[in-house]
Amino acid sequence: MAELAPELLAEPVRTRWRYPVARFVARRVAAGVATLFVVSILLFVGTEVLPGDVATAILGRNSTPQGLAALRRELHLEQPAPTRYWNWLSGFVQGDLGTSATGQATGTKTTVSARISGRVGNTVALALLTIAFLVPLSIGLGVLSATKVGRPLDHGITLTSLAVISLPEFVTGTLLILLFAVWLGLLPGVSIIPIGKSVLSQPRILVLPVMTLLAASLAQTIRMVRASMLEVLRSDYIEWARLAGFRERRVVLRYALRNGLAPTVQVLTLNIQWLVGGIIVTEYVFGYPGLGQALVQAVSVRDVPFVQSVGLLIAIVYISLNIVADLLVVFLVPKLRTAQR
Repeated sequence: MAELAPELLAEPVRTRWRYPVARFVARRVAAGVATLFVVSILLFVGTEVLPGDVATAILGRNSTPQGLAALRRELHLEQPAPTRYWNWLSGFVQGDLGTSATGQATGTKTTVSARISGRVGNTVALALLTIAFLVPLSIGLGVLSATKVGRPLDHGITLTSLAVISLPEFVTGTLLILLFAVWLGLLPGVSIIPIGKSVLSQPRILVLPVMTLLAASLAQTIRMVRASMLEVLRSDYIEWARLAGFRERRVVLRYALRNGLAPTVQVLTLNIQWLVGGIIVTEYVFGYPGLGQALVQAVSVRDVPFVQSVGLLIAIVYISLNIVADLLVVFLVPKLRTAQR
């Protein structure tokens, strides 16, 4: 049987769209930079209004007025707030994140960059491993649920997703520890990495944190993929493809999946962004030596340079993911390529 016309199956339209998309990217990047500037101000103001004094938090109750004055000078706390903000932001842009106040509390001077570099690898490994499972599982289960709508398999996936998404990550993590570590004794309940060892050399300690991060994000994305695919499968051009005699598998994979994934990209990106916040809680629950656990420790000792720098790095990740998501949507929906002006 003859192939359907490309326009009926929403195939990409061949047109010159590079320059409109380039302008779109330039606008999104400019907006992202402006957003980062606003976020930097909010971060600085937020850490400024925190109760207590950084020098007092570092030296403790046994501090002397002379010691407090000397530490404030070392941390440049005697300078006006606008001057300190400008010094921090300009240093951040140049790669100088300052000295960590946590190191001051322990008697060792450590730069913020050194603290971040010592932890960020563990956090990135945990996030990438979670994403590696999140993307195929959410798309596969969502498409399967949509193609089996109204059947027991669809009901099972939907009910499980609703049950899992209702639990916060710290509750899910605690339940997984209780089940797999305490009752069954199959996995370690604490994700401790031996000194000198790589996180990938201890894969068992990653299982429960990854399962915790997958729980809420996977359930939400599955539901979005299912809803999007159901809408596409009921559209006119899909009905034309079925009437033309194409196999259902070809209709789903070639024609429906691409358009069905377009709105899902935004939700998937939001879930990946959520991993940044979810990782902080998960690392704390499992004692995982990542950037999130270090951030919690930094807040407790008022390590302002570390909190500010990590907060701005998280904002950069968020904004970058949003830009990538917008580009993916433009790529998946051909008509958007010529709509950018």
